[in-house]
Amino acid sequence: MRFLRHVLDDPEGLEAFILEAEAAGRRLRVKLGIDPTSPDLHLGHLVPLQALRELQDRGHVAVLVIGDFTAQIGDPTGRNVTRPPLSAAEAEDNARRILAQLGQSREGTQALLDFTGPGDKWSGAWGNGQWLRQLDLSDIIQLASGVTLDQMLAKADFSTRHRAGTPISLHEFIYPLLQGYDSFHINADIEIGGSDQLFNMNMGRDVMRRRGLEPQRLLRLPILPGLDGVQKMSKSLGNAVGLAEDPFAAFQKLQALPDHLHRTYADLLLGLDLGDLPADPRDRQLAIAGGIVAMLHGPKVAERVRRDASLIAGGGTEGVQAVTPATLPADGYPMPLAVVMREAGIVSSSGQALRLITGGAVRVDGERITDPRTCVMGPDHYDGRILQVGRGRAYCLMAAR
Repeated sequence: MRFLRHVLDDPEGLEAFILEAEAAGRRLRVKLGIDPTSPDLHLGHLVPLQALRELQDRGHVAVLVIGDFTAQIGDPTGRNVTRPPLSAAEAEDNARRILAQLGQSREGTQALLDFTGPGDKWSGAWGNGQWLRQLDLSDIIQLASGVTLDQMLAKADFSTRHRAGTPISLHEFIYPLLQGYDSFHINADIEIGGSDQLFNMNMGRDVMRRRGLEPQRLLRLPILPGLDGVQKMSKSLGNAVGLAEDPFAAFQKLQALPDHLHRTYADLLLGLDLGDLPADPRDRQLAIAGGIVAMLHGPKVAERVRRDASLIAGGGTEGVQAVTPATLPADGYPMPLAVVMREAGIVSSSGQALRLITGGAVRVDGERITDPRTCVMGPDHYDGRILQVGRGRAYCLMAAR
């Protein structure tokens, strides 16, 4: 089990628990909670998702709990101020977009999680509002009665704010209680989470124990650093790569990954050691970037964006070994240069052409073209001109005869 080398708490005991269940033919319920505060997942979410998928592929039951109800309270984890709650409509819309990024509508082999395979009654994705909305005031009071104020203030985020005199709203104490109730309600055998979720995950153990269930085991994983190598990955900090981000944009970010993050990204995301990658730091950057893009978008897309990035990086006019004829479209002018390049067979898509143009990889008769709005007025306008793409590719544009 690849993910076990990342587990922060007692990986040998966790492995023994899983193997014992498998030997007995018992399918474990493995819970992963996602807070839909944002509709965009990033590579940091991929670390626990990969662990969940690995256990799912071993035959266990993947239970994805999306906190559409608890998002209306606001997760205080990692916050030094009260997090603004979402409306019900915002939480629902974010949850829908998250499921799309996880591949809910795709075949199981093409998705980050398999939503199509057989499972028990909890297999798949659930919004916790389906059961939390059924709790009444007496249920909430009973749930809270087993937790003391000292226990809550032991949570690092709360204790830091308390010492600093920063206000803590009472409703924020409800969040970890409800997250713990999620584990009780689905009777989770294992909960997966990042190292910052330890308090909330242990709350699940406490709630289950107090209500007569075997407490869930914890599969706690490291947090992926952001591209800055300082803070955890977060879209709001501008150091993230989104799972649904344009693959070329993702590749461009990852090919600039700082050297000290190579081992962590290769290990956590690709399951590779540094020895599995090129020794040269630049080649290693490209291998990591290509591997991650291939994982998210497929190997063909990864190869295409790597080629585009190489052309943009090439530039210059030297190195052209041959000039290839390319026939201009016969009509439809004025036509954007990006469309002309596609129709002439120079690129596979207008999007690819636009990336090359804005990246400075396109020259016409030696003049660099960087404006994506550049138009060709007619076939005679470019007839006989040399269009160069990056280093080493050149085309003689010819009007149709």
